[in-house]
Amino acid sequence: MRRVVITGVGMISPLGTGAGVTWKRLLNGDSAARPVDSFETSDLPCRIACQIPRGDGTDGSFDPDQWMEPKEQRKVDDFIIYAVAAAAEALDDANWHPESYEDQIASGVLIGSGIGGLQAIERMSLTLDEKGPRRVSPFFIPGSLINLASGQVSIRNGLKGPNSSIVTACSTGAHAIGDAGRLIALGDADVMVAGGTESPVSRLSLAGFAACKALSTNFNDDPTRASRPYDRDRDGFVMGEGAGIVVLEELEHAKARGAKI
Repeated sequence: MRRVVITGVGMISPLGTGAGVTWKRLLNGDSAARPVDSFETSDLPCRIACQIPRGDGTDGSFDPDQWMEPKEQRKVDDFIIYAVAAAAEALDDANWHPESYEDQIASGVLIGSGIGGLQAIERMSLTLDEKGPRRVSPFFIPGSLINLASGQVSIRNGLKGPNSSIVTACSTGAHAIGDAGRLIALGDADVMVAGGTESPVSRLSLAGFAACKALSTNFNDDPTRASRPYDRDRDGFVMGEGAGIVVLEELEHAKARGAKI
């Protein structure tokens, strides 16, 4: 079997935009847990989450306009936007932007999501109940399907090789990277863009995960103390969002083009 190496990394996380910013703040011990202020939470058991910091792109904030046209953003759920942004960083990091058909057909995408477009599903369900079926967006379905994260990354970067997605709850990202690595090892591709993406923070998701006793509910007034798995006061996890993407590459292919490994 062929050897597989990592030549690029991209990340959009609650700690900041970019793998470098995220890693630095992680080493600093920074916490991204905050009270949720994007929707009403007063009646929910858990009122905190780790959300992507939106802004103008400075100081690690996430500006979606830098990664996707505003018109296109309205057609997709946030998990797709995060995947597009993280994949762009990973491909830049790998310096891999295939132009020839041979390179494009040898480059694939395998990005998964545990829950996909839950925000869009909740939003359109409310629209249906309140305003009727004629107000449901024609972009709702293609903008919330999990495999469309891989699809958008493929379309935008000319990656015409294997294209798929994985759904295995919290192990989705690792599962996607493992399956993508096997595609390269077995000779089905030379380069794969792989990882996971998620944007599950909504009233419905907080209510649902709290109902099954998965979320931390004792630290709503002190979010940075929540999600402490090895502490005697542990009481569940904090929901988060973002995307982590790597560029996987066959070893000899990477060496031949002088890629950073």
